[in-house]
Amino acid sequence: MRRTTILFSSIIVAVFLLTAAFTTNRVSTKNKAGDWFFLEDKKVGFGADHDVIHFGNWKDDVRQIKLKVTDGPLKMYSMKIYFDNGSIQNVELRNRFAQGSESRVIDMDGGLRHLTKIEFWYETKGFARGRSRVAVWGKN
Repeated sequence: MRRTTILFSSIIVAVFLLTAAFTTNRVSTKNKAGDWFFLEDKKVGFGADHDVIHFGNWKDDVRQIKLKVTDGPLKMYSMKIYFDNGSIQNVELRNRFAQGSESRVIDMDGGLRHLTKIEFWYETKGFARGRSRVAVWGKN
């Protein structure tokens, strides 16, 4: 009985240590002030449409954001940035993004802010591939 208890305890400790060794800790990878970091992305489909990027349990606050468009070109009309206090910032882009290009840097109204979601209106109509990926990057 004692050997079984010791063996079982050893296995539990070993599993715990292996899990701790291979699990990344978000706190230890805290972004330095002034560095751009990835927030979230969304694959967008063919045609004129509107999509939403939700930030979920994301914990960092940002002063600025920018968009990076990959996997195909995209025409972005406008977007709304929603903050945790219920306020909304409207941003007119009216920009045609080539594959691999970025938006201008967008300053958050009020300085350092916590985002909940971004709603954007775009068009991929007439582009050969018809699909793009929109990635949001932030800077605090």
